[in-house]
Amino acid sequence: MHQALYRKWRPADFNDVCGQDHITSILKYEIANNKTSHAYLFCGSRGTGKTTCAKILSKAINCENPINGNPCNKCHSCLSIDAGTATDVYEMDAASNNGVDNIRDIRDEVLYTPSELKNRVYIIDEVHMLSQSAFNALLKTLEEPPENVVFILATTETQKIPATILSRCQRFDFRRIPTKTIADRLMYIAEQEGFKVDSDAAFLIAKLAQGGMRDAISMLELCSGEHSEINVDVVIETTGTNSRSSVIKTVNAICNKDYEIIFDQINTLHTSSLDIGVFWSDLLSFYRDMFVVKNTKNPKDYLDVTENEFEEIKQTAERFTNAAISSHINQLEECFSAMQRPNASKRICAEMALIRMCDNRLTVSNEALAERIFNLEEKIASGNFASAPHQDPPNDNTLNTFPSGKDTVISEQTKSSEEPKYADKEQAKTLKQLNSWPEIVKKYAKTEPSTSSFLGMSQAYKDGENIVIRTSGLFTYDMVSQTNVKEKIISLINATEGTSLTVNNLKVEINGEKPNTDDESGINELIQNSQ
Repeated sequence: MHQALYRKWRPADFNDVCGQDHITSILKYEIANNKTSHAYLFCGSRGTGKTTCAKILSKAINCENPINGNPCNKCHSCLSIDAGTATDVYEMDAASNNGVDNIRDIRDEVLYTPSELKNRVYIIDEVHMLSQSAFNALLKTLEEPPENVVFILATTETQKIPATILSRCQRFDFRRIPTKTIADRLMYIAEQEGFKVDSDAAFLIAKLAQGGMRDAISMLELCSGEHSEINVDVVIETTGTNSRSSVIKTVNAICNKDYEIIFDQINTLHTSSLDIGVFWSDLLSFYRDMFVVKNTKNPKDYLDVTENEFEEIKQTAERFTNAAISSHINQLEECFSAMQRPNASKRICAEMALIRMCDNRLTVSNEALAERIFNLEEKIASGNFASAPHQDPPNDNTLNTFPSGKDTVISEQTKSSEEPKYADKEQAKTLKQLNSWPEIVKKYAKTEPSTSSFLGMSQAYKDGENIVIRTSGLFTYDMVSQTNVKEKIISLINATEGTSLTVNNLKVEINGEKPNTDDESGINELIQNSQ
């Protein structure tokens, strides 16, 4: 009968275990020096070697001729454990044997000495599935087990293990195996099995396995079914994943606002056997990688990519701001959640989300608004923005200091737009610019960074005993008009100016006008004027 590759290539000793040296080195030392514990807890995600190490440990503590902490794999004890005929090594799956009666059977058995081997070993897989009463029954036996009895518990969900059990075990946390380590192992197995796999295909399989060696070997066997040589195309076709080129093509289409390519990509996914949900996960991962590249000094330390893939990410990331990436990730996550709803059309969800990502004016999420504000700030800082037709011609020799603290050359026309407009010209003459406003904005940003950007886009003036803040748009007006924001602003003004003003002395306006929230056309006009 054919034996699955992941069983055939299961490590026979600790030296053969990949990516868990921090665990195997300790276990070998304990066995070599006869310092083994009575109870072990192996934690970690699937396919990382928990059950494998449990079986190797059961052989090592019963081996007649151990070699530097490793089992010899030649003596009667090792061979019987490998064959599954050793009655003193008991494996139990707690997922299907989780009742108190199953544990009581173990509790009764441990009273007897081993019948064949030096030690009796109980391997309980998925131990977190035991019921509370079963854990209680196990507790006393685990705390004071008879001599020559060893418990090895394995779980993927450590948080579900009672603290009383955890405190009585020697705990080992199995890490996800590095992608390169898995890829190298796959190349070795393929060579030994007589079929070819190129390095990029091995790396893709390893990446899809997400740190699990067993899953990687199973995928390798699946891909080798009817192919003498495994390449990236074979892996993509066999596993139903998406090519990296389609992800990059979609991301560039978003940046270019190319709706034709976007609809074509989703249509291709919809009409093929590929899952849009899988493509969406790949898209999210790519955006995450772009964020890492833009914001870390050593991005390769946090990415599982080849050199060519890294250059692709780097080049694409240069086309996006941090604000855009953050906004797009939020929209991708929301769409992914929507796809999981019953009767949801993944195709429509995907198309609408990508369209909104092309134009941030089509969504009202906080992240999208933050992206728009960031773009406005960039334009203001660079001086590259359009002016209203009613304003005076620009004079590039005027220097103005923005609240952000950056000295920027702007037009006289822009400076004139900073002065509020009033129907009563005599009242306008009473306004004086609040010179300490940039300092106040900086102080505000230290404690309230989430809303400080709105103040940074506003100007402040003195009107007798009152303070007038002119905002650039309705949304900014709403944010600055919040009571808690106004109280904070007044407190900072009093501390900076040495005044004793109250919230009633603070007025917030849009372009010098108080918005009429009852008039929808008036609101739209104000928004248009502010853009």
